[in-house]
Amino acid sequence: MIHIIRNIFIDEADISYEFLRSSGPGGQNVQKVETCVRLRFNAKDCQNLSFEISQKLIRIAGRKATKEGIILIEAQRYRTQQRNREDALERLKSLIVKAAEPPSPPRIKTKPTYGAKLRRLEGKKLRSTVKNLRGRPAQD
Repeated sequence: MIHIIRNIFIDEADISYEFLRSSGPGGQNVQKVETCVRLRFNAKDCQNLSFEISQKLIRIAGRKATKEGIILIEAQRYRTQQRNREDALERLKSLIVKAAEPPSPPRIKTKPTYGAKLRRLEGKKLRSTVKNLRGRPAQD
């Protein structure tokens, strides 16, 4: 079991890893060693996540999530397979933590203050005079 936060745990059986060759420069090492890690996590079928958290996780994951609810995280930042594996797992954990956060409370609407109203009207008057000065001058 992998501990995420307070009461959220993920079974290691829910996570699968696939190893690929990393892209980018690196010469011979990159061409023959499979250091890139692709982590697969099925958010829809995970028993340890509530329905709300799994739906929010899929929404937060964006392009990393498939239509079936599988989250794919690719890590190739480091030169070793083990470090990339840890990096992918940390990125999954941060996504789950973000999904588990409670929504922020709704904003309480307030009325504009008296001073704010006066500043707004003063600005409108100033703008009006500028626009009136653009017109043709009056003939005397």
